[in-house]
Amino acid sequence: MREKLPQKLLIKWEVLFAGLALVTAAVWVLAEVFPVFKGSFFMLLFFAAGTAVFAVVLMLRYIVRILMEQREQIEQMNEALSAGKTLLEQISQGVKLSETAKTIAYREIDRHHLRTIVMEKLHQQDFKSTYAMIEDLARKIEYRTLAEALKVVADNYKDATEQERLDQIVNYIEQLLDQCQWTTASIQIESFVKKYPDSEKAKSMPHRLAEKKEHRKRQLMADWDAAVKREDTDRSLTVLQELDMYLTPSEGLALQEAASELFKNKLHNLGVQFSLAVSDKQWADALISGQEIIREFPNSKMADEIRGKLPILRELAKNSPSSTP
Repeated sequence: MREKLPQKLLIKWEVLFAGLALVTAAVWVLAEVFPVFKGSFFMLLFFAAGTAVFAVVLMLRYIVRILMEQREQIEQMNEALSAGKTLLEQISQGVKLSETAKTIAYREIDRHHLRTIVMEKLHQQDFKSTYAMIEDLARKIEYRTLAEALKVVADNYKDATEQERLDQIVNYIEQLLDQCQWTTASIQIESFVKKYPDSEKAKSMPHRLAEKKEHRKRQLMADWDAAVKREDTDRSLTVLQELDMYLTPSEGLALQEAASELFKNKLHNLGVQFSLAVSDKQWADALISGQEIIREFPNSKMADEIRGKLPILRELAKNSPSSTP
């Protein structure tokens, strides 16, 4: 996080400006009565105007900082939500997610977010806030293990030399890059460069971020191409979903036709599965295939038709002796 401008400083400038405005008004009244005050009035007026401009600039700077901090927080939340969405999709895979699974999934999202906040405070050398947060986590049973791990990291960082601290920050950023946590890594790198502006390691990290993102993009492109060649539609779509965030508009346009064909094939295959299940009166399988079509292709004509038949399918699946929907 960026350092906030002290609130007391802002208040002092506001008070100073208000005081100058009152003094200027008083001198103006005196200048109207006594001409000798006219020179003093104009000098004070110019000084007050300059102070007002400075105060406005100061306030604008403060507002910009607050907005940038909020933007960073929103980006972190978006990243956490994106990771959570992927995790939930992996867990669900065609079955209804249980409450226990949801709890575990969202707890993992919380752990990642909490770890990021603690590490950010630690690297700012705000040890008081860092240890206070760790103590709060330790009071909750579900986060006790995380708190213990973070305390070890905080102790090592606090007792380290300046060079060792620098290396620990680099290692943490490298972990984020390996996990493809680009937004969090970008925020950490910005803070790192600001704290160590003369460090060559700090200066190299923005390039390292760009390099790792490009490597991941090339890796996904190769995975996607291989999946398409072996006609693995499910894998192709999974890779394409992640690859989308790395593509430029022109690259996205180039893959649009191939992606469209993949979606058509996927919908066709699901439609065949659904029709075969219905023909064989395998109602549980038909229900699963139908729900998958609605979930993955909600705007398709096929999904619309199946949506209207869901109540019947559920009833048939429920009464089917071999079904476990």
